[in-house]
Amino acid sequence: MSTLNGPQGIEWSYLAFDQLTTAQLYAVLQLRSEVFVVEQACIFQDLDGSDDQAMHLVGTLDGAVVAYARCFAAGIKYTQASIGRIVTHPSARGSGAGHALVEKAIACLLRQHGPLPIRIGAQARLEAFYGRHGFKKSGAPYVEDGIPHMEMLRSH
Repeated sequence: MSTLNGPQGIEWSYLAFDQLTTAQLYAVLQLRSEVFVVEQACIFQDLDGSDDQAMHLVGTLDGAVVAYARCFAAGIKYTQASIGRIVTHPSARGSGAGHALVEKAIACLLRQHGPLPIRIGAQARLEAFYGRHGFKKSGAPYVEDGIPHMEMLRSH
């Protein structure tokens, strides 16, 4: 387990699947469901069998999970390392928590694996957001679960 301090008083933990407590896992899955399924009105299989292959970046504030991302080594989701399930709680939006989350996820991957390219499958509406972190559009746009997406790549 690694704990990192971040802006806005968010405490960051970077954990393997088997290091997550039952309460942490429940809170993470609850946040993912709240945003990706309910808020975005998208019926999809969030529990995709990949959580046990990921490192989990969990941001908590006052004991509640407010930011989360899955980080994968190269060769699991894409040829490159990748970040996915990037999500902030609605109450944390506009606070910079999302940018802090992406910065922390990149830093954790680089610290764990050294300099390497990182690929994401981003919602198309967030192209400029991810662009601020060095991600550039890569490949043709596609629709996933009814939402326009694009692959984006951050060079090392």
